Amino acid sequence: MNVKQASEATGTSSDTIRYYEKIGLIPRIKRDQVGNRQIDEGIIRRIKFARQMRAAGMSVKSLKKYIDLVDDDDDNAVEQKVILRSEVNLMLQRKHEIEQALALLTYKLDHYDDHMRAAEDKLTK
Repeated sequence: MNVKQASEATGTSSDTIRYYEKIGLIPRIKRDQVGNRQIDEGIIRRIKFARQMRAAGMSVKSLKKYIDLVDDDDDNAVEQKVILRSEVNLMLQRKHEIEQALALLTYKLDHYDDHMRAAEDKLTK
């Protein structure tokens, strides 16, 4: 399949697929006689994997390190788990920050009439 078809099949933009190829998140894509990319199911699986990991919050830099370990012929399970644990810890930190922000906004909404209005009046004077 071509890039447009792969984009539709994976929900990933054509530009992102090209970028993933450029930085090595997916292997070099074979091309036909006129230079059009010919994407096979292995590449589709890799694009979907990268998309899932990015949706889970993994940075491109960490994902690249992880993919390099996957592509290596050695057993890199220990190093892969270190990367995954690090990403989990980062996600937990972001979750905590979001929970704090959500609690603050919920409090302000719950106390809008008796607190926020007066505070907003002070902001404009």
